[in-house]
Amino acid sequence: MNSKMECMVCSRPQVEMFLDLGETALANRFLAEDELDSAEPVYPLRTGLCENCGHVQLLDRVPPREMFDDYLYVSGASDTLKQHFDELSRTLIARYGLGPDDLVVDIGCNDGTLLSAFRRNSGGAVQVVGIDPARNLAEASTHLEIPRYVTLFTPESAAQVREERGAAAVITATNTFPHIQDLASFVTALDRLLRPGGTFVAEAHYLGDLLDQVAFDTIYHEHVSYWSLAPLQYLMRRYGMEVTDVEHLPIHHGQMRVYVQRQGEGVVSDRVAEFLEIEKKRGLRSPETYRNFAEQVGRIRRDLCGTLAELAARGNRVVGYGAPAKGNTLLTYLNLGTDQLAYIVDRSPLKQGRYTPGMHIPVVPTSRLITDRPEYVLLLAWNFQEEVMNQQADYRAGGGRFITPVPEVRII
Repeated sequence: MNSKMECMVCSRPQVEMFLDLGETALANRFLAEDELDSAEPVYPLRTGLCENCGHVQLLDRVPPREMFDDYLYVSGASDTLKQHFDELSRTLIARYGLGPDDLVVDIGCNDGTLLSAFRRNSGGAVQVVGIDPARNLAEASTHLEIPRYVTLFTPESAAQVREERGAAAVITATNTFPHIQDLASFVTALDRLLRPGGTFVAEAHYLGDLLDQVAFDTIYHEHVSYWSLAPLQYLMRRYGMEVTDVEHLPIHHGQMRVYVQRQGEGVVSDRVAEFLEIEKKRGLRSPETYRNFAEQVGRIRRDLCGTLAELAARGNRVVGYGAPAKGNTLLTYLNLGTDQLAYIVDRSPLKQGRYTPGMHIPVVPTSRLITDRPEYVLLLAWNFQEEVMNQQADYRAGGGRFITPVPEVRII
């Protein structure tokens, strides 16, 4: 009997599991105090490689509405991300000469940070529309007066936007494309909304960097896909689209930006073939690559648990910095609760006063580091290390030290 799963890109039953992170709660479902005594749903978190097309994906999927209707991650909480979105909007405005007759649609528009940058950097000329199912973020961003559709991106919602707003010159999806479970529906919706010659621009954590950094904490239920270029190209070609350009970006410790158009509507950059050749040499299709990755994940668990136990035995206090979704994968897999981390500090008011999913560690404002002065801080938001180090100069000047978990455990 074949126990392999069907691939979400090529539909072949050839997905082989290589990493099992156990059962975890939903990574962005932070709890209010009165929810702590209620039963909290948990789901298996297993990752596999398709032996046919090379796509890395979750084997177990949670219905999108359970994850995205009420969403606590906001782009605007990070200075690094705000600067990145500002630069992205400038790049696309210049690259496509966007003006008053052009519509930009952002899929998973979150708190409107990217669309606000498009509006600001075009002098208000470019038309903007957001699509995002999170009702709480829609309510929190009404002051921006950005047209917004509170729904998932489907062929039906794409048709509605096109009828009411016109066809899109550019569609963006930054850190949203890995969330998409029905890829056929998504690409069909792109085709329905893009105008002739229009471009889809997606940014996603790059699989090659995830492997290099042993960033297993980036794996959680929202991220059903872990993209490299080869399977993404396979997907787009399957539905009449074409990857015309690709870039490797430093943001989030490594992302891939792809430009996609309908087949025959754009010129394919030489960078696409060069990128694919690099992936081939790096062994991103090889099962051995992923077996090695799983072994390194186990090493990090042993090393970090050992480090925290040793620090505690010496009488040191350890807390956490940052309450990103990725942190909850790490906390649950390592079974780190309030016995190891008394609290976690975070800049987002949406998370302060709540408790982490699964391990129920309280989230408090970052000012607590200065008033409390714990000896060590586990940096859960390690992908913003430089920004955090700069923001917490006072804590560090007082002797406080940070612990980074990947790609190896370090105290800095």
